[in-house]
Amino acid sequence: MSSDNVKVVATNRKARYEYSIEDRYEAGIVLMGTEIKSVRAGAVSLGEGYVTLRNHELWLADVLIAPYEQAGLWTHDPRRQRKLLLHRREIDKLERAVQEPGYTIVPLRMYLKGPYAKVEIGVAKGKRQYDKRKAIAARDAKLRLRRELTEYARDR
Repeated sequence: MSSDNVKVVATNRKARYEYSIEDRYEAGIVLMGTEIKSVRAGAVSLGEGYVTLRNHELWLADVLIAPYEQAGLWTHDPRRQRKLLLHRREIDKLERAVQEPGYTIVPLRMYLKGPYAKVEIGVAKGKRQYDKRKAIAARDAKLRLRRELTEYARDR
């Protein structure tokens, strides 16, 4: 997002490790009053989250939005399912994609875009164990190269 009014609240780093992301979509979220206050405070965890399809609607499940401290008795259930808002064409496209074996929909990040909370969701295919090892090896090689470059620059 190149827009200035976007504030990333939470990212799902585990999803990028466990899955290869094929396609991305931006979805709005239906939140209660205390939930948006917790989101603005950054009390969100996408780690275990996933997206389900019910009656041609997308639902965000197992995403933790911590209870708002000042809510008192009128707080929300931290792990309740939340409806996602997308265009009908996008929902139909996602429905077809999930019917393929090995594909699922996962939340990648949650952010505030102006006054609205949005979720970036991705159509993902699970990685095999050897793919994960390749990703770790590539990350380690990049880190080693960066360290060597900083040592070289420091020695000069």
